Amino acid sequence: MGWYYGFKLHLLCNERGELLNFALTRANVDDRNPKVFNDLTKDLFEKLYADKGYISQSLFASLFDRGVHIVTGIRTNYEEQINGCA
Repeated sequence: MGWYYGFKLHLLCNERGELLNFALTRANVDDRNPKVFNDLTKDLFEKLYADKGYISQSLFASLFDRGVHIVTGIRTNYEEQINGCA
């Protein structure tokens, strides 16, 4: 990937664009880091709409156990990975 210096800002907003929660991490922390993601979504329920970067089986399972359904787009190579072609 590459080297990054700085920080990432993770924001959680509702359907009206109101800020619900945020997290500030170093730039080299994975977006799907369980500690960061659990802290960010601790009071969340129902549905979570996220970008394709949050596709992760373990993240999906942990949210599902808490009653949260994550909705993301499909990666272009995701179907190949599922079918065993990649």
